[in-house]
Amino acid sequence: MSPRTYWLDLFTGTTWEEFLKAGANVSGFREGRWTTVQQIKLGDYLLCYMTGLSRWIGVLEVISEPYMDSSPIWNGSIFPCRVGVRAVETLTPETAVPIDTMRDRLSIFQNLRSPFAWTGRLRGSPAKWKPSDGEEILSAIREAKSNPIARPFDVAKWSRRPHILQAQRLGAVTVPDVEEVTQTDVVVKQVEASEETTLHTETQYLLLKLGCDMGLDVWVARNDRGRGVNGHRIADLPRLKQDLPLQFDEATTRTIELIDVLWLRGNAIAAAFEIECTTSIYSGLLRMADLIAMQPNLAIPLYLVAPEERRNKVMTEVNRPTFSRLSPPMKRMCRFISIPALQERVSQIASVVHYLKPEFLEGLSESCELEAD
Repeated sequence: MSPRTYWLDLFTGTTWEEFLKAGANVSGFREGRWTTVQQIKLGDYLLCYMTGLSRWIGVLEVISEPYMDSSPIWNGSIFPCRVGVRAVETLTPETAVPIDTMRDRLSIFQNLRSPFAWTGRLRGSPAKWKPSDGEEILSAIREAKSNPIARPFDVAKWSRRPHILQAQRLGAVTVPDVEEVTQTDVVVKQVEASEETTLHTETQYLLLKLGCDMGLDVWVARNDRGRGVNGHRIADLPRLKQDLPLQFDEATTRTIELIDVLWLRGNAIAAAFEIECTTSIYSGLLRMADLIAMQPNLAIPLYLVAPEERRNKVMTEVNRPTFSRLSPPMKRMCRFISIPALQERVSQIASVVHYLKPEFLEGLSESCELEAD
């Protein structure tokens, strides 16, 4: 007898509650997943994973062939690619199994090329999983059912839907929050080296203090205010603003509030900085892209600040077609600053920093536009 096939089935707190309320007898997937859904067979098991909480909450057995149906079950999406199911085991949000407690039991945590590589296995469903991993998850869920452990959870992460904002130019849009630290993140951070996080905070503090020393007000995303360097807390900087005096639409303001560092001259932004020390470098680029898309006539100097060894990576990403299609293209709006060059320049200007203007960065930074060979 061949091993049972296990499939990943992703839920949010909201879609899980809607699934239970509808009778817990139908699981659905997006229309674009139909080809994969058709591979699901009678008797296969669906491993139910909560994306907000990073916990396993149940296992479902498939009891029908795949079919298409648009009957309302979920309010946010139709999920028309469906299979009939019966609940093998289900848990509550409190007793669900955190994935970080299974690091030694699941193959997705083995031989990682980077600390976050395992998250790629949890980005879409349905997705076929190894029978050995499926059996481990089923065992862990049954163990939690027999010997429940109540773990607190963030209700906002459980029930959260994307918050829709209105942008004057683009209409309804979403502005993702700065990445939140979950239990899983904490475990991963214990595994990975801390140099990148430290360098990010050091550079952030350096830019904030530089702005203050130049007589400018400064802004940092609220979730970064508790950070510090060598005993100096960001929150203690003398010219750190508590609120932004901006007159943009809600979506633009929210995007600007999440940028790593802002220099402010009165009610105007003198410069905006995104610091990219991590491997992916995407979060800051996407914030800059969102800002350009919503405010194409915004005359704010935008800077991408990164280690010298990431220079080519930043340049490559900024010149990707998706960013080049912006009007104006991101490569014309953003300039690159090398962190070592910034550090050296700050040490050189210490005695005259009070006389400098933000425009001195033009000589320190370089264009992100690439010339064709």
